[in-house]
Amino acid sequence: MKDLLSNYGRFVIIVLTIAAGIFVPSFISGPANAQDSGNTSPSPTPTPRPTATPIEDDDPLIVETELVNLNVRVVDRNNRPINNLPQTEFSIFEDNVAQTIEFFSRSEVPTNYSLVIDNSGSLRSQINEVIEAGKIIVDTNRDGDKTSVIRFVDSQNIEIVQDFSTDKEEVKESLETQLFIEGGRTAIIDAVYLAIQNVSDYERGADDHRKRRAIVLVSDGEDVNSVYSQKQLVDLLRESDVQIYTVGFVRDLSDKGGFFSKSSQSKARSFLEDLATQTGGKAYFPATVSELPNIARDIASEMRMQYSIGYIPTNNRDDGTYRNIKVLIKDGPNKEKRIAVTRAGRTAEGRNGQPVLQRSN
Repeated sequence: MKDLLSNYGRFVIIVLTIAAGIFVPSFISGPANAQDSGNTSPSPTPTPRPTATPIEDDDPLIVETELVNLNVRVVDRNNRPINNLPQTEFSIFEDNVAQTIEFFSRSEVPTNYSLVIDNSGSLRSQINEVIEAGKIIVDTNRDGDKTSVIRFVDSQNIEIVQDFSTDKEEVKESLETQLFIEGGRTAIIDAVYLAIQNVSDYERGADDHRKRRAIVLVSDGEDVNSVYSQKQLVDLLRESDVQIYTVGFVRDLSDKGGFFSKSSQSKARSFLEDLATQTGGKAYFPATVSELPNIARDIASEMRMQYSIGYIPTNNRDDGTYRNIKVLIKDGPNKEKRIAVTRAGRTAEGRNGQPVLQRSN
């Protein structure tokens, strides 16, 4: 039977998605909450403000700060990776204010990632090839890499069928035996929301800069049943250091739009592209399933061929505001243009959400 698993935090999700749809609803706090919108929350009791203790002249003043971690891919104009740049070539800006780089690494670092796979009827004709593509990604795992597998259908059928593991054969067996198509109204936003929290919180500790977190999402991109809203998902993306790679099978979606509305295909493609762009990942839209093996190898390479960069923000106020992040790189020889790909920004505030994932027995 399935147990409820709560308090999942941020994590790296690899998302293979069939694009069509919506962007992010907030995740499910429980099956009952998905239906019950009429209850009002009780007013919280104010917490008494503690009396401040004067600081003596000899007491040290301690200011808590947080290292902001960035995973940065660097490409040229032809989207070819550039992997041999020194720290001196990089500049980081937060809200247009230059930041000092405190941590820099060009070496491969362990990656925790989740394969998040749509098991609704819209993926019926592609599911076998998707499973094989997942195996290709898993086979590229290096020492220290850990993979989990999440299957989803509707908002009440999202489950972890494989916990994070370094055992490649164990993960591949889960892909083969635990993924199956069933009816339901697809809840992509909810699945991504929970996957982000799960991968973000897994092994969170003092060595955060030594871990990369990602999601690979496979779906048609059309959301019809999520509890979380697009805004809630966007807010979570801004607070996470999880990269999302999307694989969207959007060709079977309707390309007919209304006078004032986009087509299902166009909305799905935009949704999947936004997920990737916001997080510094990459979106793929295969024309046929025969492209999946090469896409899987490219995702595996993109996840690992990156720079890990950290900075302590000059604005250390935890005020819940969104801060834009920009990474600039000096031009190469003959004015060769270099382009940095990373997350678009961060929110200077933690979250206390408690979404629920099911765990497959």
